[in-house]
Amino acid sequence: MSVEQTHLSHLTRAYLAEGLGTFALVLAGAGAVMTSAATGAPDHTGVALTFGLVVMACIYVFGGVSGAHINPAVTIALAVTGRFPWVRVAPYVAAQCAGAIGAAVTLRGILGPVASVGATLPTVGIWQSFALEVLLTGFLMLAVMAVVTGSDENRRFSGIVIGGVVALEAMWAGPLTGASMNPARSLGPALVSGELGSLWIYLAAPLIGALVAAVAYQDLLGRGLTPGVTALPTPKVGATQPAATLGGGSPTRS
Repeated sequence: MSVEQTHLSHLTRAYLAEGLGTFALVLAGAGAVMTSAATGAPDHTGVALTFGLVVMACIYVFGGVSGAHINPAVTIALAVTGRFPWVRVAPYVAAQCAGAIGAAVTLRGILGPVASVGATLPTVGIWQSFALEVLLTGFLMLAVMAVVTGSDENRRFSGIVIGGVVALEAMWAGPLTGASMNPARSLGPALVSGELGSLWIYLAAPLIGALVAAVAYQDLLGRGLTPGVTALPTPKVGATQPAATLGGGSPTRS
């Protein structure tokens, strides 16, 4: 197998992992919202824990292949701070959005148009929702940056830390905005349900929050910490390409 074919196979697996991871996130998270609306269980706490647990699971299952970003805002913010190659941003985001849309289509086909297919819809004012989503995603991104810039030992707990932050934020802010923190998570159910009126909030606010938090962490808090990058070796050549990691352990991560 040639160098180019081997390298492409690594990247293809990474893109597939991002699509599958985001599919799992929306299937479980939005599915929990729909199930709760239809049956009364799980309650709000259960829905929040579902989101946190599926994020944790995705990080440990897919982290060794792609880094388990499963969130376009995270991918773009890591690229802006130099911790992820720009050449891979578009394929990652495309895979994430495709996974989210696929999960929403699956949920719509199985459960019907319950709860707008788990779409994130604000119950407070537009600008209140926008501000909350900026803040929620910002604090989530701080956790991601802490993991990315941490030691290998710290990265072993990345799923618990990031999943815990997602569950915590969904617990208190879910009733207000849906606590999306993820453009792909909101895009899939919105497109499938036709609930597009407030979609712009969930596309723009998480991106702004992630960018501000990532840059602020790197410039203000991250100095002197271990760089959170790993090398993606090119077989038989030895060239390396930096890539951000969330869980440690794989040269093909992120």
